[in-house]
Amino acid sequence: MLVHTLDLNFQSRSHTIASYLVVGSAGPVLVETGPRSTLDTLLERLAEHGYQAADVRHVLVTHIHLDHAGAAGWWAQQGAQIYVHHVGAPHLIDPSKLLKSAGRIYEDQMDSLWGEVVSAPAERVTALADGDSVTVGDLRFLALDTPGHAYHHHTFQLDDVAFTGDAAGIRIPGPAFIDLPAPPPEFHLERWQQTIDRLERQSFSAIYPTHFGRVEDWRGQLQGLSKLLDDAVAFVGQRMQNDESRDQILAAYLAWQRQRARAAAMSAKLFQRYEAANPHFMSVDGIMRYWRKRLQNDR
Repeated sequence: MLVHTLDLNFQSRSHTIASYLVVGSAGPVLVETGPRSTLDTLLERLAEHGYQAADVRHVLVTHIHLDHAGAAGWWAQQGAQIYVHHVGAPHLIDPSKLLKSAGRIYEDQMDSLWGEVVSAPAERVTALADGDSVTVGDLRFLALDTPGHAYHHHTFQLDDVAFTGDAAGIRIPGPAFIDLPAPPPEFHLERWQQTIDRLERQSFSAIYPTHFGRVEDWRGQLQGLSKLLDDAVAFVGQRMQNDESRDQILAAYLAWQRQRARAAAMSAKLFQRYEAANPHFMSVDGIMRYWRKRLQNDR
């Protein structure tokens, strides 16, 4: 088994979004398609390893957010089988609701960020539940339900490694720094902490987050993410309690993130990569929505 990290050079920034090429006895398997806007780059990266689109018959996506699965419909139309969480599967077959939701966030940036999103033929989409497996030759991918970032999120375990999507947070090569992707509408603190507990009980040698690349100190990453989850939710919640506006909370959150980056001796250029991989306004919006729903449920 060989795992190759394919840098999709999202928005002309390296080390921001990865796809993973896994090569086994039955040929190549792709984990994460990235957005359609990076498809040409992905095809170039595959060619560097001697593969064309027609060679890829199996594609796994951890969840249906556009930076992870925006090109899934295109691959399905080329004849690849797409494997995805059962909650996300209908939205690959009919992406209209997904695009409407994303459009509310990204507005006129939709095309430049994500490119054209097309429907996947239903027969080319395999819906997976927790504990299901995908076997391709000598490769067996086990789907682990890992909600928190999104309800429809799987981590795929392959032997002693795991493709964690966003479940283990974001860690771009450079100074040690973990970032929290907490977008609306499905960010959920308690579910994510349960996901971290589940992953920590595994015996991985390494993990492969989509943002970005192989991480061998995966327990350290999960522990750092767990603390950051609690800190970020408390940070936003306190300011909501103080009746600060969304813009005030966002400004304070960005200042806090920049302070964390400076403490890690991070360059401004690298911080921009983190912002491209995980726009911080989305985490503020996701955490604020989480708090509003929690307060409603407590009444």
